[in-house]
Amino acid sequence: MTPSFDIVAQGAARLAEFGSDPRDPAIWWKAVERALMQALAGVDRASVHAIAVDATSGTLLPVTAGGEPLATPLMYNDRVEEDALLARIRAVIPAESGAHGATSGLAKALRFQSVPGAAKVLHQADWIAGRLAGHFGTSDENNALKTGYDPVERLWPEWIAATGLDMNLLPRVVAPGAPMETIAPDMARAFGLDDEVMIVAGTTDGCASFLATGADRPGDGVTALGSTLTLKLLCDRPIFAPDYGVYSHRINGMWLAGGASNSGGKVLSHFFSGDEIVRLSAAIDPAVSTGLDFYPLLEPGERFPVFDAAFAPRLAPRPASDADFLKAMFEGMAAIERQGFARLAELGADPLRSVRSVGGGAANAQWSAIRQRELQVPLLPARSTEAAAGAARLALGGLQAVGDL
Repeated sequence: MTPSFDIVAQGAARLAEFGSDPRDPAIWWKAVERALMQALAGVDRASVHAIAVDATSGTLLPVTAGGEPLATPLMYNDRVEEDALLARIRAVIPAESGAHGATSGLAKALRFQSVPGAAKVLHQADWIAGRLAGHFGTSDENNALKTGYDPVERLWPEWIAATGLDMNLLPRVVAPGAPMETIAPDMARAFGLDDEVMIVAGTTDGCASFLATGADRPGDGVTALGSTLTLKLLCDRPIFAPDYGVYSHRINGMWLAGGASNSGGKVLSHFFSGDEIVRLSAAIDPAVSTGLDFYPLLEPGERFPVFDAAFAPRLAPRPASDADFLKAMFEGMAAIERQGFARLAELGADPLRSVRSVGGGAANAQWSAIRQRELQVPLLPARSTEAAAGAARLALGGLQAVGDL
């Protein structure tokens, strides 16, 4: 039977409901319990056979062998501001690695290895899945990427040891969607689930969001029209281009490559409020071009699809009409999107065959029509914009892999 991928139940919880510190793993777990119980309330629990977890990549914490947190986690956007430690990474890290920078998982792992009693350094998704499985120490290839994992060779590379990191602290790594463990007996009782429910390796929130849209073949692209303009494209081969900030995740037997422009919604919101964008958009005829060549940025500098730290914004001449000014920015961003997917193809990715859209800008019909005119490929509706739906797809894939479905 071909799965329909329809969402039959869902639950949600905000960390702030349980406390003021989003770095507290106890709060993470309370939110997981609330969201999972809400979702399970909408289904026959006997029909649940697998669970997968997605979470923010680059969020790490040190734990005991039994999974007890030993220090305040460092979140995905926390920086390790230790020059000597970062220098040890820079001295040996390959250019194509995903572990560059002060926010990388590798920098955080090096920080945590001095914590007394640390048996493992885990990613956020690893720890949550470990709670469900009752066994800690396994990660997935996507979360591990920013900690230095090599997705091509499928191993923790030897150069990591040269940074001074104790390699025994790193979790074993399996493919997203790979069966890990059956659910721990106490967790099965707590959630009213069968004790044969499988815990399946998850992924990052970004990869899960991509899968949630329904994109599943090489050439399928997803554009996130949020504060920045982020492009992702499924490929049949890995693409790494450090200068452009492009790296690849291995997922479902394919590769997910992507890059992010400094253009996007933050430029629009600098000039117009949300209500103004809605009002002005209604006056736009997307079929007629303004003839302007805008590259909307708030300050000089671009990384993708152009790599130039001094790249200058183009937002002039400003039309007399605010609606035309907004339209010209929409056109400029659509051109950046087209150039971005073309850049990925130039780097070796599959040619673009379709685009699904997520983020606040995806609801703007005029912008979508301008993008359609520019991209010249089908703009398909996203099946879901919830990352959890992508994790559920991985859980389903894990069942299919072992023949339980």
